[in-house]
Amino acid sequence: MTSGQAWCPAYIGIGSNLDDPVARVRRAVDSLRALPQSAAFAHSGLYRSAPMGPGDQPDFINAVAACLTRLDARQLLHELQAMEYAQDRQRDAGHWGPRTLDLDLLALGQGVLDEPDLIVPHPRIHERNFVLLPLAEITPYLLVPGHGSVVRMVAAIAGSGPRIERLE
Repeated sequence: MTSGQAWCPAYIGIGSNLDDPVARVRRAVDSLRALPQSAAFAHSGLYRSAPMGPGDQPDFINAVAACLTRLDARQLLHELQAMEYAQDRQRDAGHWGPRTLDLDLLALGQGVLDEPDLIVPHPRIHERNFVLLPLAEITPYLLVPGHGSVVRMVAAIAGSGPRIERLE
């Protein structure tokens, strides 16, 4: 997956459970709308879900955004991490711990990348209802390399995963 002049669809998971998570997710959507070398933006509604991992933390607010971009996976990751840090993201909270903002690159076209610090598509995309339900709102028939269509993955996890509800 390299940059160049070709436009590629990118899908980004958004989550927050600290310091007014609804407002943080909305700010993230606004920031993603302004990604450099990107256009044709769409996003899902907001969902509230129980946290994965430690249960002694607030519920998460989740959404998924999509855009067309000319950024490659590494450039896009850099932009996403800058957005997280701009919203006071601390990476020392532990695995699956609470966070002000979490932005995950879910898929980048039909590209596949497996590096120590970047795996595309997201390695657990098929297990997470808080990713798949919002993703299905904006692109139910997306084919995710190695997993098939979003609608098929949603059917496979129906009724499992953390508690989830659509807010808006």
